[in-house]
Amino acid sequence: MTEQTVLIAGAGPVGILNALGLARAGIPVTVLERGSEVVQSPRAMVYHWSVLDGLEQLGLFEVAATRGFLKQGYTYRVHATGEQVSFGLDALEGKVAHPYNLHLGQNVLVALALEQLAALPHAKVVWNTEVRSVSQDDTTVRVETTSGGDPAVFTAQWLIGADGARSTVRESVGVAFDGITWPERFVATNIRVDLEAHGWPLTTMLMDDRYGAIISKIDTTNLWRFTYCEDETLPVETVRDRMPEYFQAVFPGIDDLELVAFSPYRMHQRAASTFRAGRVLLAGDAAHATNPTGGLGLTSGLFDTFVLYDALTAVIEGRVSDAVLDDYARQRRKVFVDKVNPAASANKKLVYHTAGAELEEAMVELRRLTTDADALFTRLMFPKTLETPSLVEEVHA
Repeated sequence: MTEQTVLIAGAGPVGILNALGLARAGIPVTVLERGSEVVQSPRAMVYHWSVLDGLEQLGLFEVAATRGFLKQGYTYRVHATGEQVSFGLDALEGKVAHPYNLHLGQNVLVALALEQLAALPHAKVVWNTEVRSVSQDDTTVRVETTSGGDPAVFTAQWLIGADGARSTVRESVGVAFDGITWPERFVATNIRVDLEAHGWPLTTMLMDDRYGAIISKIDTTNLWRFTYCEDETLPVETVRDRMPEYFQAVFPGIDDLELVAFSPYRMHQRAASTFRAGRVLLAGDAAHATNPTGGLGLTSGLFDTFVLYDALTAVIEGRVSDAVLDDYARQRRKVFVDKVNPAASANKKLVYHTAGAELEEAMVELRRLTTDADALFTRLMFPKTLETPSLVEEVHA
């Protein structure tokens, strides 16, 4: 049996960044990850400007910006007509510390955080360790796992479940995951091609009810993300066979495109009924799942992280009571339900399911952003409204 102050299930960005925040504060922490290494399949890769302050506080922003790149522009493009509307985060210059987004595969961010975590002797990551069940009493959480094929038990004062939308931690403590599953399948692909040379902006929201897609440059090696959706009833085994049709329809005349990786997956709009169950705390996709249109899933998970490790550190150090964790659970759930969920659903509809009169109405609003500075500023500030300020206040002492 291995005992720690905090256990974290899941070595994705939410799990590893929570571990880094706790460890930098001197809290002993162990991350349990069922995989043998950082997941390399296509995942989130855009960090909205609003989360970059938090990455900087963790000591990750500079190195992440060096590995990825900073970008200000957005383009919305109608596939059927070719009309484009572009605007940029330069409207935030002089008003926020980081008036740009960061593009970087989340696997790279996790790897960078792991490098820092490895330098802290009271932090460790245990790979090939799958959580099987969770139990708890008033003082301890007990996590039963299969580690390297053998049973292993870990105990701690606290457990953070950051083990994804199919969270075993969430299921083990009996927390419901209410919401819907969309009737489409998303297909996220990594492609290597110089789309800039072919006139494509760094990020394009391609609007069409058949060939809608999100097209965004990932890094400086001409690796791009092309994400589209298809009917979920089509065989998942033949996803790759159907890809050429999408590539040819969206990128006509581009014949040097290399498929590097792809990942088909179902999309959900769901939230855990509570983000806290005793000594178990949920964060990221284990707490809430959203379709990725607009990048609000990773943004939400990072904002969970920044406020959670800060609050949990204060509880462990005795500076505040654990009531602050109830505040975490309540406020982060409210942000998802009231803001993230409807915004991500609207984004999905706009890109993948808007046509005819609805599309023209949407274009009127998008065009207005190029002439109405106040409307543009309001839109660009939206990701900041998803943040929860530090909850560490003397009122909880």
